[in-house]
Amino acid sequence: MSMGSPAETQILVVDDDPHIRKMLQRYFEHEGYKVTCVATGREMRSVLSARPFDIVLLDLVLPDLDGIDLAREIRRASNVPIMILTGREDVVDRVVGLEVGADDYVVKPFHLREVHARLKSILRRCQTASKTTPSDDEVLVFEGWRLDSEKRKLLNPENVEVELSTGEFEMLDAFVRNAGRVLSRDVLMDLTRHRERDPFDRSIDTQISRLRRKIEVDPARPKLIKSVRSAGYVFTAKPARSALDARDK
Repeated sequence: MSMGSPAETQILVVDDDPHIRKMLQRYFEHEGYKVTCVATGREMRSVLSARPFDIVLLDLVLPDLDGIDLAREIRRASNVPIMILTGREDVVDRVVGLEVGADDYVVKPFHLREVHARLKSILRRCQTASKTTPSDDEVLVFEGWRLDSEKRKLLNPENVEVELSTGEFEMLDAFVRNAGRVLSRDVLMDLTRHRERDPFDRSIDTQISRLRRKIEVDPARPKLIKSVRSAGYVFTAKPARSALDARDK
């Protein structure tokens, strides 16, 4: 990923509505970004296989393939950020979209400036992570799990990589680095999403549910990420904060 100036940032828009494609392309190109637009899931597959993009703006309702399935497919193949832009307002659709690995979910009709602000927020998080200077504490270890901050990878106790979306990785990283501290939803929003808080935004809970399914022995009775009534969540493990500590344990 480039993710430097807008001129270096490649956006892929996947939407079957020609008006929306044109509107997004004109707006973001005017802001200096490089924009590629496609109308179908198959076209999306083709361009993604040909070259890398820094973010995908994905509609859920396409003429050939289901957008949720496409988001899941993208996430299995890479960590490229995904912002869903859709007319589906149902809470279930929002939750499912985030559960399959999308980094944000915006309902149509939307304001272009809001989409831009959310896009910059997502790219800023990725850019900050990619520019992190390697150091002794880049590998964080807890209960046999290894969280590699430099490579943005999570390895389970069997040394098998567990796929995480950008949002899931940021969430887990925030928990591990603040182990033992009760984190409210507002604090978690600040640590992971870096945008204005929405009191009705339950994406924090959604991402935590997804993380529990990936790292807990029994997600219904979590031991690592515990809920604290009326306060938030707490990460209970005691992480080793350096690669050296990890080897010595």
